[in-house]
Amino acid sequence: MKRSIDRIRTTHTGSLPRPPEILEAMRAQAQGRDIDVPAHEAALTRNIAAIVKQQVEAGIDTVSDGECSKPSFRAYLSERIGGFEARIPAGGIPVPGPVTPDSRDAAMFPDYYQGMLEHNPFANAIRVAPRVCVGAIRYVGQKALQRDIANLKQAMAAAGAEEGFMPSSGPIPVDANEHYRTQDEYFQANGEAMREEYRAILDAGLLLQIDDPRLVSSWDGLRNMSLAQYRGWMQKRIELINHALRGLPEDRIRFHTCYGVNFGPRLSDLQLEQVVDLIFTIRAGAYSFETANPRHDHEWRVAKTFKLPEGKMLIPGAVTHSNAMVEHAEVVADRIERWANAVGRENIMVGNDCGFASTAGNTEIPMTVAWAKLRALGEGARLASRRLWQ
Repeated sequence: MKRSIDRIRTTHTGSLPRPPEILEAMRAQAQGRDIDVPAHEAALTRNIAAIVKQQVEAGIDTVSDGECSKPSFRAYLSERIGGFEARIPAGGIPVPGPVTPDSRDAAMFPDYYQGMLEHNPFANAIRVAPRVCVGAIRYVGQKALQRDIANLKQAMAAAGAEEGFMPSSGPIPVDANEHYRTQDEYFQANGEAMREEYRAILDAGLLLQIDDPRLVSSWDGLRNMSLAQYRGWMQKRIELINHALRGLPEDRIRFHTCYGVNFGPRLSDLQLEQVVDLIFTIRAGAYSFETANPRHDHEWRVAKTFKLPEGKMLIPGAVTHSNAMVEHAEVVADRIERWANAVGRENIMVGNDCGFASTAGNTEIPMTVAWAKLRALGEGARLASRRLWQ
């Protein structure tokens, strides 16, 4: 994992708005309609090449494929993990999205969330049926995974990108279990299957990013837990994550989590100081998290109070997914400079808070806004570099 030795290096959290032709094909597949598979595969290759080129032109150093082939950071597993069957609820496949009506934030701001649900930005997002584990879990996504790896590496070579990463969902399933006797057996089996994807990404020479927003964002929905109880819940989850990552090269693994992926008041968010010690126990070489939105922009101060574990890096957000306003490059540079001074410039690269389209078809951050934010990130990093290396 390249460090900020002579300048501040940039990246992002992986998910970008899907191009229209890709989104249209995804929607058709989700609805059970036939698509022209060869044409779709060619479109993926073509669009990923353009996505990587745009990242490089925006000033992004460590690039991804934008999760172009995936309906969401989690739902893509429906074609990669066997042992499950789809179960469509009586009311149909629910609208995806991060907001639950009985969450802590929704309880404090019911009028805001009611309005959001009445004008839901996830209404036309890709819907994937919930699944239930009904048999032995196994990895069956080799073909799709190798396609994604090949497309990303080909696009990187064409665009001159030196370093690339591929997001992969965390090892802990969210679907119901009807096969394994215990939750521990179920979780362990899923983790073993995900290891196949993790190893393949690393073996291809890419960085691996583990996506687990629920590690921190679940706090909003678990209203009956105290902070101490929630930290205990986090520790058990981290044990499972670490077991799935055992023996893999930590210095080539990034871990991403977030406090939430929705627009909203977010008054219920945990704070970095309440969880950072636990996050540092995860077997990864770098940690990506939110620091650019108004609820977390101050948390560079927290970094001045802890000792970064030896050899580790931070990937604080310098532009946010939580509103559509494009940050001024000077503001981005200020944020970068504060974090660099707090933990050392060589110990950070900078990104965005969370994905701009963690669920394909979410309209909160349109494509033009996402790219403008990445350009602001690139320009802000150049400004900060001049300040820090002058």
